[in-house]
Amino acid sequence: MTYRSLLHAVLPCALALAALAGPSIGAAQEFPSKPMRILVGASPGGGTDILARVLAEKFSAGLKQAVVVENRPGASNTIAAGLTARDEPNGLTLLVATNTGQAIAPHLIKLSYDPLKNLQPVGLVAIMPNVLVVSSSSPYKSVQDVLAAMKAKPGELKFASSGVGSTQHVGAEAFNLATGAKSIHIPYKGSSQAHMDVISGQVDMMFDSTSSAMSQIVGGKLRALAVTSPKRSAALPDVPTLAEQGITGADVNTWYGLFATGGTPPAIIARLHDELTKSLETPEVQARIKALGGEIELMSVEQFAAMNQKEYDRYGQLLVDSGIKKE
Repeated sequence: MTYRSLLHAVLPCALALAALAGPSIGAAQEFPSKPMRILVGASPGGGTDILARVLAEKFSAGLKQAVVVENRPGASNTIAAGLTARDEPNGLTLLVATNTGQAIAPHLIKLSYDPLKNLQPVGLVAIMPNVLVVSSSSPYKSVQDVLAAMKAKPGELKFASSGVGSTQHVGAEAFNLATGAKSIHIPYKGSSQAHMDVISGQVDMMFDSTSSAMSQIVGGKLRALAVTSPKRSAALPDVPTLAEQGITGADVNTWYGLFATGGTPPAIIARLHDELTKSLETPEVQARIKALGGEIELMSVEQFAAMNQKEYDRYGQLLVDSGIKKE
């Protein structure tokens, strides 16, 4: 075979291989090798903060760059969301959000950004059932005890939440709506502060996420009466669901998702989604989420975006039905 004929035989194969390799190399080069930050719209120590720090550690190892967590609490998680929405769309600023900021607050607070357009879904991190808790020294030993007290003293029992429009707030109002009973909302700046008053008995109860309440339940300071999920939590197998106790329509849970700034290139979103998936598949992350009472459900970017839209619409209607208004 002559040199020319050999060249004609090899060149098409070389070009084909280059075409296959090209996008991969381009995608790798496109992801910026600079420090990254993950914003959290809640105080340190809560469920959102815990998950963000777990992901930061994994992302730092996977992307081989520094990843820091920044807590920007307030306004139902929307301060952190707004900072993410207005940042450069380069994948270097991420947000661990909950349905509080993504699906509830936008219906209650006038925002300077559109959560459906200016925040790009990356993937679902975890789903946590909310759990009705009272102090371990409370006289209420069951949901029926709580309901009896609410009906005997209408508007006197108080429930805590991590803020107006939080899943804790909406969950309790949905419970009021489903049972026809009435309790009074006492908002706090985070679950940690709310726990102190529930434990001391200054506030009667709380529909907290398992991610925030689990340590106090395990430590014996809070008593779990029911979970709001369709099935029992694997972390709290002895705690019945509300549905098991005859209460339907109050299935408000807390989900955590990872978002980037809207307009971030698809190649970067794909890389971030891959890192998230790899993180969630590790035994240590799975064990950590299970310990918080949560479950992992792997979703594609498109599936999570569809869920985000569906939850936005669902909670908008639930807020109308439960009478929660803009403040």
